[in-house]
Amino acid sequence: MATEPEDELAGTEQPFVAHLMELRDRLIKALAAIAVATGVLAIYPGPAHLYDLLAAPLIANLPHGATLIATSVISPFVVPLKILLMAAFLLALPVVLYQLWAFVAPGLYSHEKKLVLPLVISSTILFVAGIAFCYFLVFGRVFAFIQSFAPKSITAAPDIEAYLSFVLTMFLAFGATFEVPVVVVVLARMGVVSVEKLKEWRGYFIVVAFIVAAIITPPDVVSQLALAIPMCLLYELGIWAAQIFIKNTKSPEEAGEAR
Repeated sequence: MATEPEDELAGTEQPFVAHLMELRDRLIKALAAIAVATGVLAIYPGPAHLYDLLAAPLIANLPHGATLIATSVISPFVVPLKILLMAAFLLALPVVLYQLWAFVAPGLYSHEKKLVLPLVISSTILFVAGIAFCYFLVFGRVFAFIQSFAPKSITAAPDIEAYLSFVLTMFLAFGATFEVPVVVVVLARMGVVSVEKLKEWRGYFIVVAFIVAAIITPPDVVSQLALAIPMCLLYELGIWAAQIFIKNTKSPEEAGEAR
């Protein structure tokens, strides 16, 4: 008589209240990490210097002597504070994600842990890589392209709140774009779509990538190409990674069926 496979999670059940207490503790630790990062960045380099760093790509492409302006009384205080909090969250992101992982890990099977932990790490790295790509490679070219079309009779003096809104939109767009491999891997691993279908849909994805880039980015060719081309390359990376993940994260039942 065949024996039932042993449940890996047997004996790990916790009362609902215990789960809530653990979730509270994890949230407190995550918030504490963000608070510490905020305190460190407030001391050095400071909110004002963080804003100067964020504005550097635009300032470098403005006419000589031109600067950003504040049209609201509290903007010089609020905008650097928002940037400080954003930078602190990014700095504390590894700790936040670790607390999330530590909370859900006890409820996962071993084959699920093999999938979730690499995805958490890779999604963090890819999101930060998307922001870095946007800041270091895209901003300078986009601002130079835009200024090249500005009439000589116009003196550029962008508002700092409008600039922050533009930067956050671009950061989110590029950060989300760089998550394409993670989305492809998850869809393929969950069986929503096969790797073969993903390969067949390459042409459709290229069209979608350029449409998304045209909608999200400013109306210039440089930023649109800078978003669409990485999306296409990352789609290919996702297909390659999906094949590896599917092979190495099979459950015992799936492994038995494959034999």
